[in-house]
Amino acid sequence: MGAIGAGLAVLGAGLGIGLIGKGATESIARQPEAAGKVQTAMIIAAALIEGAALFGVVVGLLASTGS
Repeated sequence: MGAIGAGLAVLGAGLGIGLIGKGATESIARQPEAAGKVQTAMIIAAALIEGAALFGVVVGLLASTGS
């Protein structure tokens, strides 16, 4: 059961990072001069999502080995 939770955490992270990339690409296409700021914000947001996903994977795997 914990492996399902870990998989869902990774799936959610993948979707979230994909949406961030989509939004950043659209923003840069509209305002190319803001590309540096958009990329910086995108990388920070993606890192936060990855951290949350890693936490979800660890909790899911610990839950599956604990019972």
